[in-house]
Amino acid sequence: MRSGCGSVVAPSYCHTAAYIGRMTRELSATLLLAAAAAPGAVLNSILNQVGAEGLDAAQRIPGVMAAVDQHAAAVRESLAAEDLALAAVPLAGYGSSVVAAATRMGWQPPEPSRTDWSRAHWFQLRLTAVCALAVTHGCV
Repeated sequence: MRSGCGSVVAPSYCHTAAYIGRMTRELSATLLLAAAAAPGAVLNSILNQVGAEGLDAAQRIPGVMAAVDQHAAAVRESLAAEDLALAAVPLAGYGSSVVAAATRMGWQPPEPSRTDWSRAHWFQLRLTAVCALAVTHGCV
């Protein structure tokens, strides 16, 4: 395995075949772009596309809440490994890197009315977790 790469294991609640098998560490480069583009705007964009619907689903569906909590723990670990605080710029950078990976893999968020959150995609759950952390830490 190349330095800076790590395996990501598909969690048992992931009902789709597509997931990130390898993710390069793009956080630092993306972090700079997100900071330059205003982290609040990046986080609000993610919140509007995926997060608000996901946070609502997490309140209604216990399994979704558990999945989002697991993803939030992974985001916290990732940021802590880079000595980054749970603040707007690091969360916007992390969220941007997830969006970039999703785009490279051809994933687009479905229309909110078409989302079955009990079978949510890995990207939806990870981005919802970023939003949950952003809300909890007053970044949006």
